[in-house]
Amino acid sequence: MHRPSPSRTARVLLAGAACAALAALPACSAGDSGHRADEALGSKAPAQPQPNQRQAADGLPGMPPVLDPKDVYAADRPNKLSPVVKGFPSRVYVPNTNSNTVTVIDPKTYKVIETIPVGRQPQHVVPSWDLKTLWVNNDLGNSLTPIDPRTGKAGKPVDVHDPYNLYFTPDGKYAIVMASKDRQLVFRDAHTMDRVKTVPVTCAGVNHADFSLDGRYFIVSCEFSGELLKVDTAQMKIVGKQKLDYRGAMPQDVKVSPDGKKFYVADMVANGLWILDGKTFGKPVFLYTGKGAHGLYVSRDSREMYISNRGEGTISVFDFAKDKLTKKWRLPQGGSPDMGGVSADGRILWLSGRYNAEVYAIDTRTGGQLARIKVGSGPHGLAVYPQPGRYSLGHTGVFR
Repeated sequence: MHRPSPSRTARVLLAGAACAALAALPACSAGDSGHRADEALGSKAPAQPQPNQRQAADGLPGMPPVLDPKDVYAADRPNKLSPVVKGFPSRVYVPNTNSNTVTVIDPKTYKVIETIPVGRQPQHVVPSWDLKTLWVNNDLGNSLTPIDPRTGKAGKPVDVHDPYNLYFTPDGKYAIVMASKDRQLVFRDAHTMDRVKTVPVTCAGVNHADFSLDGRYFIVSCEFSGELLKVDTAQMKIVGKQKLDYRGAMPQDVKVSPDGKKFYVADMVANGLWILDGKTFGKPVFLYTGKGAHGLYVSRDSREMYISNRGEGTISVFDFAKDKLTKKWRLPQGGSPDMGGVSADGRILWLSGRYNAEVYAIDTRTGGQLARIKVGSGPHGLAVYPQPGRYSLGHTGVFR
């Protein structure tokens, strides 16, 4: 289903790809972004990143070169901001699913500075591949609301059906809508959001994903049927499927290990992580972390991963090199830590409190709580922005 032609305002907000092929290149000036957006949206095909001669031979064509084959997160070091985002004010954007709003927090003061009305049931705030737009996923509103992170202003919503979550292919070519209720993976033009290909799924509740180091495949969690999918990126085709070996399993967030060899999948019913080899897509092993394991976030030095245990108000810390849990932080007075992200300097982990209408700021050096901030009802996939990285793969901020 194609939407009507975008307005001038929407074109300006969709201007990223026409200005730069790679997010590592200097940003376009504000003055020419609207003109170039008109040109890009008027063309038959979106502007694509040009292949780099240094691109690994077996990598996804058009994907920016891997900086370090031993660390997929090498571009995410503290304060290593792309020129594209260096002028953006630091903010925390919180989608409130029951209030149909996005709360905007100033991370320096821990104060709410604005509340933006959006569509019905906003689930996640997702940075675009080119880093220039934040997309609010209005799931029941069947739309995406664009926010300009330079000004904090919302633009005209774009019609997209059932956008529970949103990802981007590593080459910047397609957006992938996790249409949970529709039981579909919908590949759309990353800049116009026009539908390109619909991939039906037989599992229930597609919701989270992450890509392999080479970008050639991604692993998807199916929350309501307790299954995992393996999808070929270029072919836009499901190439693997498996049922998790736990009755009532509800897999959530997905993250790849720094070396790209393992995938970690949080499970809020099994209360821990499924760990599997992405290449073979074999049977995973299980690691208990805590009740309601939900969100997964990698530290800025790629050494640790923070796991939010929503059902018990704790955060587990996993050491990649030691291959084990090393710490557990407990929120004072409890809480329901859900989704979020790490600050640009790596010192603060921001998480939404899904059932407590609040947001938590946690010191990543000590695990101590720095702030609890009241927001709207049902806060979910908050985005800390800007963050280091050359481009975004989606969700609340998966950067490479």
